[in-house]
Amino acid sequence: MTDPNALRKSKRLVVILKGYPRLSETFIAQEILELERAGFSIDIVSLRHPTDTHKHPVHGEIIAPVSYLPEYLHLEPIRVLQGLATSLIQQGFWKAFAIFCQDFFRDFTLNRVRRFGQALVLSREFRDKADLFYVHFLHTPASVARYSSLILGIPFAVSAHAKDIWTIPNWEIHEKLQDAEWCVTCTASGHKQLQSLSTEAGKVNLVYHGIDLERFPKPGPSKSRYSKDASNPKHPVKLLTVGRAVHKKGIDTLIKALSLLPSNLHWQWVHIGGGPLKQRLEALAEQLGINDRCQFLGSQPQEFVLEAYRDSDLFVLPCRIDKSGDRDGLPNVIVEAQSQGLPVVASSISAIPELLEDGVNGLLVNPDDPTELAKKIEHLVTEPARRRKMGLVGEEKVRKHFGHLRTIGNIVSFIEGSLGLAKKQ
Repeated sequence: MTDPNALRKSKRLVVILKGYPRLSETFIAQEILELERAGFSIDIVSLRHPTDTHKHPVHGEIIAPVSYLPEYLHLEPIRVLQGLATSLIQQGFWKAFAIFCQDFFRDFTLNRVRRFGQALVLSREFRDKADLFYVHFLHTPASVARYSSLILGIPFAVSAHAKDIWTIPNWEIHEKLQDAEWCVTCTASGHKQLQSLSTEAGKVNLVYHGIDLERFPKPGPSKSRYSKDASNPKHPVKLLTVGRAVHKKGIDTLIKALSLLPSNLHWQWVHIGGGPLKQRLEALAEQLGINDRCQFLGSQPQEFVLEAYRDSDLFVLPCRIDKSGDRDGLPNVIVEAQSQGLPVVASSISAIPELLEDGVNGLLVNPDDPTELAKKIEHLVTEPARRRKMGLVGEEKVRKHFGHLRTIGNIVSFIEGSLGLAKKQ
């Protein structure tokens, strides 16, 4: 029997991302690493250069070369013109150009032009190096992959997540799904939405991300975590939030809720994550008079975050759906927190209830309601036995159902089908 790894090695998989590496997209890096371990030859193509100052350990383990497309076309005109010259002689160029014009008429933006220019560069530089384009996110990365796929006749497949499902027009999703080989998405709510926009049965598949449980091993016993009841100022209950400082995370709601907690409760809150609203959130904490109890640590590597989970008593993330429709799916940080025995308080939106059962492994709240959130936090900071029970249930659930090795096999099978390898093994 032919070695499956040898067959996979014979084909070239080009993974297309909006930005790489990104601290907030550990799940993508973990998937790439597992695809390498499965034997695939991989190139990573990013639409943007990295902005994070740190990297996770997983990024250092990935051996795939990384290429960056022109982030702004006018800064690299030679690459763009070379891409145009090469693409003009490809059989699929005019079909791709016609679809681009149709898209541009409906989405009259420079961003749309940039994506077609990036597709020209991708087509030139990977025309002999790709057997499948595998793209994360249905919005701009999928536009680049789709145009290049049409130009070269190379199939593309999509992994959809959250913002990309809910913030781009339905016509665009429908047409991309029509052209894609297949699509996977990581939440039941996203799966339902995408299925409703696809005319082909089986085109959209539900595949949860999961986390690498070897990187998040079982925490050791902690005497202090489940004994603090917020009554002792020398041993405050430690609250933790991990997530970018952006509107959809609802961190402003959390800060307002913390300011509403009874004055006789002793707590400390830590926020890990960068983002454009970080200074505004710090100012809000100061305005509400709780800045001495709040720490804003910015972006941190995975090892630091793991220690923060283990040093905390309660994880809180009151996400919301913002005005643009942007929202989280199932934030991986909730899965990570639960893997370390942390009970969680989070909003009852999107796919969060797919993991978090109210009153079982955490508490669910309505978004944008600081009063309700404060009450739920108060319940748990004062009840260590309840925190312990919820944390243990959550840890068991994650370790049973959300390990990434349970799901990577599905991705491997889809890729093999697109590469014509499934029947050869």
